[in-house]
Amino acid sequence: MNWSLLRFLFAFSSMVSAVVFANNTSITNLVYSEKGLAGKQIMTKVSDTQYHGSLDLRWNNRIFKIDEKIKLNGKGQILTFESTGLSPFGAAIAESFKWQDGIARWESNKEDGRLKSSGERFYLPVNSAVVAENLMVQAMLKNIGNSIDLLPSGTARLTALKTVKLSGDDGSEQVTLYAISGLGFTPDFSWYDGQGNFFAKDNSGFMKVIREGFTLDDFEKLKVIQNSAEQEYLEGVARNISHSYSTLLIKNAQVVDVINSVVLKNTDVLFKNGKVSQVAKNINVPEHTSTIDGTGKTLMPGLWDMHGHLSKDHGLLNVASGVTNVRDVGNSHDNIMEIERLFNTNQVIGNRVFRAGFFDQMSEFSAGLSVKSLAEAHEKIDWFADNGYIQIKLYSSIDPTWVEPIAKHAHRRGLRLSGHIPAFMTAEQAVNAGYDEIQHINMLFLNFLAGTEVDTRQQLRFTLIGEKAGDVDIDSKEFNDLIQLLADNQIVIDPTLSTFRSLLLKERKKIDSEFLAVAEHLPPNVLRQLKGAEMHVTDDLKDNYQAGADALSALVKKLYDKGVPIVPGTDNIAGFTLHRELELYADAGIPEMEVLKIASINSAKLVGAAHYLGSITEGKSADVLLIDGDPLKDMSVLRKISLVIKDEYFYKPEELYQILGVKPFTPSSHL
Repeated sequence: MNWSLLRFLFAFSSMVSAVVFANNTSITNLVYSEKGLAGKQIMTKVSDTQYHGSLDLRWNNRIFKIDEKIKLNGKGQILTFESTGLSPFGAAIAESFKWQDGIARWESNKEDGRLKSSGERFYLPVNSAVVAENLMVQAMLKNIGNSIDLLPSGTARLTALKTVKLSGDDGSEQVTLYAISGLGFTPDFSWYDGQGNFFAKDNSGFMKVIREGFTLDDFEKLKVIQNSAEQEYLEGVARNISHSYSTLLIKNAQVVDVINSVVLKNTDVLFKNGKVSQVAKNINVPEHTSTIDGTGKTLMPGLWDMHGHLSKDHGLLNVASGVTNVRDVGNSHDNIMEIERLFNTNQVIGNRVFRAGFFDQMSEFSAGLSVKSLAEAHEKIDWFADNGYIQIKLYSSIDPTWVEPIAKHAHRRGLRLSGHIPAFMTAEQAVNAGYDEIQHINMLFLNFLAGTEVDTRQQLRFTLIGEKAGDVDIDSKEFNDLIQLLADNQIVIDPTLSTFRSLLLKERKKIDSEFLAVAEHLPPNVLRQLKGAEMHVTDDLKDNYQAGADALSALVKKLYDKGVPIVPGTDNIAGFTLHRELELYADAGIPEMEVLKIASINSAKLVGAAHYLGSITEGKSADVLLIDGDPLKDMSVLRKISLVIKDEYFYKPEELYQILGVKPFTPSSHL
């Protein structure tokens, strides 16, 4: 069933009836993680003009709490909005909005502002439990065209896709799947009841939300329909802007040879049937061969993100950003297998996928898939090995005495072992027990700041870095001994440097400095989420947190100097975060050619794909980027990608970014 047919069939879904949401009654939605119930959303209708809402969500040792109050006038326009609470990394939530005398005023830790307003534009909070989103959907259902202009900016549009009837404990409910566009890079797909109250949503396999009184079996029925609708949308995009070719020539480019660490000036590259056919000067081709002039441009291998948590919509942003290969280091099996199938067949535009299995030990702090015994851990390793995974990633609740037997079993099955350093264990101990790789640069500082005494399952693994990492002497004998151990054993470090800088350095009412270079290109509601603090950092500690962030960068450079392998990862917004990660490596003093090798051939070698990926070499898969500029002189030009070639298709980032609501960074190359 195609997308246009779906829209036609369910165009009348807003007309369905529902159980009346009476005054002084509440609606509760339950939120589930892989461990079970993780939280609740509650909306209470106090009167026809007053609503209260709350969210209490707890997972992975994070607490997300919001309480909100909204007051409307007789026309259903918002007069006041207030929310308070706690963000997942500890920053306080305090947001308010007021519309009075034709002036709209709002304030939060992310932004404040005022505008003349007739009241028709809907204020979209940056922190809402559930009520504001419900009222926005209800307003769109009443408007011609099912759209509404937003405050501070933007327009949201609602498309009804499908209505189904479910039977629950308190009777039946007809619910409609809507696509809401204008809030992010791609439409948001969620289920609402007949009155426009949020009912259910699958969050890419990570979180499940459904109305209290209905079952997870009901959720699975809705999930299948939601995922089909998301896929239909993304398949439509792929059909429209994926460009196939049989033969393609790029002439006169500067070609980055990451195998030999040289640049080939004024060189042609010929691609045939998804492969690099020839790399030479003045290649002769038939007269009608599709040709691109690469004069003044750089041709380099596709980029690798070695720390992703993929969803289907990440593929568009990754490919637009030149990230053609991603190692996923934590996902549900069903979700990542579906993503891999869709991306590999080009049904949906996306990167190649390399899968790492993930598990933790069951505890109050555990994350994701959790095991209860060492025997069960071994069973999971066998299962991952039998299902095509390339490595195992452990998390913070693993018993330190388990690490050595886990490592031995993983190695017997041909899998590498990586992860967070478990609580009450040091990085040195983990390496000696069999770790092949460490995720996140903070884990090396915790070797000295936490040792075996501090419970790093809690947010101390972040706050200790902000408060004390700047005081750690990375040139001390003890730290040098650790680095030498890493180098001697070729232990790979996946720093996620940019993401840690975001966490430590974000400030009230300011745009995250890690994304300043792309801020003016982003959709307005995406940019709003990049403002404000993540952690609660008092004024007297700001210098410490800046010093901690600087220490992380200094350590990455020292690791490189001492021969410790580094791979680039994001664990944050797809595409843009990787550009910044590589820029930080260059800013730290790693030579630009080495940064490009880290982001291409070195990563390909680590996952066993260097025989067909990672370099522009005759016979390898077509996996290249054409860049307006020279990243060997200025790493920031990685954002100016004018063409991406992946196997038998090429993509124009300008087209992809326009779909995503992103202002392009450079015009696409012309054929």
